[in-house]
Amino acid sequence: MTFADGIGLRRIDHVGVAVPDLDEAIDLYVGTLGGEAVHREVNEAQGVVEVMVAWPDGGAQVQLLAPTGEDSPIAKFLDRRGPGLQQLAFTVEDVGAAAAALRGRGATLLYESARPGTAGSLINFVHPKDAGGVLVELVEPAPGAEAEAGR
Repeated sequence: MTFADGIGLRRIDHVGVAVPDLDEAIDLYVGTLGGEAVHREVNEAQGVVEVMVAWPDGGAQVQLLAPTGEDSPIAKFLDRRGPGLQQLAFTVEDVGAAAAALRGRGATLLYESARPGTAGSLINFVHPKDAGGVLVELVEPAPGAEAEAGR
């Protein structure tokens, strides 16, 4: 299976990194690597506290993901694999259409329909078994969000 025409992929949106200590991760990505923390929110439905880190020249962001509790999917990820790359996210024009196109190509999506994501976006995920071992996130930005971010 390939991610090709009909899915509406536009670019890499962000890379999600699972971290056990959010403050320590912010020190690395902001203090050491020169990024800027541009958004922070708690996503109770996903069981995470997340911080989006961007760099002055734009491009893909880094999403730092820390668990809100022991039952969080990120906590389980950290228990199994330790800190590190958790997902690769792509901006799509329409997350519902992208999910339908991928299902039509035999991919397994984690959710039947899109769910709320960071900053009002809509998201869904392609199961790693159908994406080369990588959890692929599909992100439809909130209306106007790309213009605000300069994308």
